[in-house]
Amino acid sequence: MRGLEDWLPRLVLAPSFAALLVFVYGFILFTIYLSTTSSTLLPVFDFIGFGAYSRLFAIPNWTVALKNLAIFGSLYIILCSVMGLFLAILIDQKIRAEGLLRPIFLYPMALSFIVTGTAWKWFLDPGIGLEQTMHALGWTSFTFNWIKDSQMAIYTIVIAAVWQSSGFIMAMFLAGLRGIDSEIMKAAQIDGASTVQTYRRIVIPQLRPAFLSAFVVLAHLAIKSFDLIIAMTNGGPGRATEMPSTFMYSYTFTRNQMNIGAASAVIMLMMISSIIVPYLYTELRGEKK
Repeated sequence: MRGLEDWLPRLVLAPSFAALLVFVYGFILFTIYLSTTSSTLLPVFDFIGFGAYSRLFAIPNWTVALKNLAIFGSLYIILCSVMGLFLAILIDQKIRAEGLLRPIFLYPMALSFIVTGTAWKWFLDPGIGLEQTMHALGWTSFTFNWIKDSQMAIYTIVIAAVWQSSGFIMAMFLAGLRGIDSEIMKAAQIDGASTVQTYRRIVIPQLRPAFLSAFVVLAHLAIKSFDLIIAMTNGGPGRATEMPSTFMYSYTFTRNQMNIGAASAVIMLMMISSIIVPYLYTELRGEKK
């Protein structure tokens, strides 16, 4: 019986571990190999080197996708962090309606990006959304057609993504704020520090782990964002909201250039790894200390 008790957890976990190896790490290796072949509509296994990567970076749409990712990612991370921290500080003031406000701010995160994108697409559509509503109310000069404007469409993706993720980031910062010893804040106030000075010089510097965790979560969400873009703009108008994820899908499944799509997927994996690996290294080194 003792031996069975020792082996039972391993036997229960073995199928899921095997599935993880095959369907996650196995397909990652398969994708990397595809990027070194001449695969087009269907995979072939003739190793031809890394020419797909040089062809990838010569494609103008890939450059557009990287530029859009830089705009979207930087605004998404900064705005979510600022709004999440602001909301967390407000709720941390022991307000009476905290129990009601927390689920209200967290609720958008419970929605899928498809639902969020579809709702914001309707809301921002000049023909049926905000602009039409303002016209119906008598403000006929009001215009807000960013979602149809190739220069501004990427910012509508930012608006929807920030709306969905800010509540989650608020929860992370609120947990960090609740972990700070209140005696430190009381001591600072006794020494004459104002509330703003207390937060700026004492509280916010102690939220470094929460900032780091928020950055990692938001950065990897930005890099792999796909369904929100498909639901809102489908990469348009034109290629105005093209991102690496939509580029990868387009070249793999509609343009029949599977090796180019695989190469773009590998580049995305390298982007995410460049964020996750240093974070895990920092966390593990902190635990050892």
